[in-house]
Amino acid sequence: MGRTLQNTMLNLGLQHACDEAVYQLGLDMEELEEIEEDAGLGNGGLGRLAACFLDSMATLGLAAYGYGIRYEFGIFNQRIMNGWQVEEADDWLRYGNPWEKARPEFMLPVHFYGRVEQTAEGSKWVDTQIVLAMPYDTPVPGYKNNTVNTMRLWSAKAPNDFNLQEFNVGDYIEAVLDRNLAENISRVLYPNDNFFEGKELRLKQEYFVVAATLQDIIRRFKSSKFGCRDPVRTAFDSFPDKVAIQLNDTHPALAIPELMRILVDIEKLDWDKAWDVTKRTCAYTNHTVLPEALERWPVHLFEKLLPRHLQIIYAINQKHLDEVAALYPGDFDRLRRMSIIEEGDCKRINMAHLCVIGSHAVNGVARIHSEIVKNTVFKDFYDLESTKFQNKTNGITPRRWLMLCNPGLADIIAEKIGEDFVTDLSQLKKLLDFVDDESFVHDIAKVKQENKLKFSAYLEEQYKVKINPSSMFDVQVKRIHEYKRQLLNCLHIIAIYNRIKKEPSKSVVPRTIMIGGKAAPGYHMAKMIIKLITSVGSIVNNDPVVGDRLKVIFLENYRVSLAEKVIPASDLSQQISTAGTEASGTGNMKFMLNGALTIGTMDGANVEMAEEAGEENLFIFGMRVEDVEALDKKGYNAKNYYDRIPELRQAINQMRDGHFSPREPDLFKDLVDMLMNHDRFKVFADYEAYIKCQEKVDQLYMNPREWTKKVIKNIACSGKFSSDRTISEYATEIWGVEPSAVKIPPPNIPRE
Repeated sequence: MGRTLQNTMLNLGLQHACDEAVYQLGLDMEELEEIEEDAGLGNGGLGRLAACFLDSMATLGLAAYGYGIRYEFGIFNQRIMNGWQVEEADDWLRYGNPWEKARPEFMLPVHFYGRVEQTAEGSKWVDTQIVLAMPYDTPVPGYKNNTVNTMRLWSAKAPNDFNLQEFNVGDYIEAVLDRNLAENISRVLYPNDNFFEGKELRLKQEYFVVAATLQDIIRRFKSSKFGCRDPVRTAFDSFPDKVAIQLNDTHPALAIPELMRILVDIEKLDWDKAWDVTKRTCAYTNHTVLPEALERWPVHLFEKLLPRHLQIIYAINQKHLDEVAALYPGDFDRLRRMSIIEEGDCKRINMAHLCVIGSHAVNGVARIHSEIVKNTVFKDFYDLESTKFQNKTNGITPRRWLMLCNPGLADIIAEKIGEDFVTDLSQLKKLLDFVDDESFVHDIAKVKQENKLKFSAYLEEQYKVKINPSSMFDVQVKRIHEYKRQLLNCLHIIAIYNRIKKEPSKSVVPRTIMIGGKAAPGYHMAKMIIKLITSVGSIVNNDPVVGDRLKVIFLENYRVSLAEKVIPASDLSQQISTAGTEASGTGNMKFMLNGALTIGTMDGANVEMAEEAGEENLFIFGMRVEDVEALDKKGYNAKNYYDRIPELRQAINQMRDGHFSPREPDLFKDLVDMLMNHDRFKVFADYEAYIKCQEKVDQLYMNPREWTKKVIKNIACSGKFSSDRTISEYATEIWGVEPSAVKIPPPNIPRE
């Protein structure tokens, strides 16, 4: 979620009033804003997407709730110590959180462990351990429409009789200390991005948020009259018409068996009715096609932790496989591929299959990704029910990602086309009329230069690094992952460095290359990539021959509040994942909206960005999905490229021979070995195209007027990538609700 203060003032239309009031107290609002901690309760794009969606849902007047876990410790803070990432705990609640309100009156029990008893009335889940879920509510204001929605985050609390209910002669002190075991559930965010780690505590977290949320939803459904807490609705026929549950990836997949458990075991609906209600209520968004990211939980964990849910999943699977078998008699391989249960030495539950089967809609997050989902990952399911599959291209909120972070740009846009674009970003198209307006071109360039000067000052103050503000700010900020190919960026840096060393007198376009992002603590290769970047940086930045023509900066502790500073200052946005691996990306959209040009592959939403702005207004390079598939068929051989391309060979040899780690010559041997022998993401295959494309970037940057015209075209065509558009599509095509532009009357005006 990042910081809340400025966003709240902006959406309430109070920014100027507050600035003025604080100024009159002899304080500086910006200094005050810098004191607030970021709420970093997610890993990367998926968590930030949810935050943008909350802003858009409130702005579109939808009665929507965002549910999650109130982690005591969010994503770790990243420090770089002698070039390596070091993690420290993110104690974001240390000084309290003024935006949240605890709601103990809505505390709910969540059950774990126990066993299932078959009774005359049906199955009973008994002898469970109870953990209490305490809700904390954070307001989510819409943009100047007097709507305020709620984000409800659950915190785990031990019941007062925890570990004392055992009729034991037990140790009272030990029992009270053991309360921590229950409360550990909401202690810390698992820091993996696009990687599944099958830990019991993580499964507990997933069930905890689901069980608390579903009880909350059903309580709200039953008390139909506002302010009345008595359950009045008993029939669940209307449930899917009143409630929509959107599963943000498979992490809340347990909502499907949990809703079935409530409907069948507690509310006593018959199975088929309950299944109909469940399917019509739930919809699933897929966020990745990387196999290592898919959640596949060992059955033995379920047997222990959630025995009733395991039974329900088996029953769902059986009915599902019966349907498939009826349609494809004798096709046992299809049954195996489509089963929720994966057989093997360790039986596993495929949560994505559970989500597809238990939802009425399944969507990818960019057109190309949604096609890959239909044609590969869920092909069998698409063949079965093609109408279930949709696309919903991601978006970003223009409130935080333009108005808040780039007020200079927002102002000059408003001067030209008025202020309505803030809630209807498609209006940016009107800027196309001003591409040849010299004063507008000048103003756009001037705002960018001011943002660069401001960011330069920030970097100097924070990290004591001096940078050349007239250089091209070339930026790649995102989680560190092999598929995102920060290594390709690194190879380009080394190529520029070697060219300068070879012909020191030849003129080059000066660049400040910034790379930022966190590596999962257990992801060795990602940590080595950070070390490589910092090592190359210390060689390049301290070479007097290079001077200020090339600087390499690793941006420490990349997070929302740092993104808000670096994105408005960027000239070049790097979106260089191997085609077919980045589901959408959303950083790409933020850079486009803030006047950077994109160098990128035809992957994720880059494809639609190029379609909107014209491919000639982005720097598109490299293999397409088809080329990657063809290369897979043929077999990717890195050595061919190494042998054929002298500049690449030189860079790899320098890495291998310790040129960038003179004190530890074989520091990067693992990295080189991976690139040469088992690089799943084919860095070398796109190297030549990337270098050539970067030369085109340099040529255009030398013509500032033409560069800025392309910038204006990009901004003008970024309207599609508002999360308001995305949410309108979810609302009408999946949830069956209508967005509304109606302003609720403010509280000081009496209602009808």
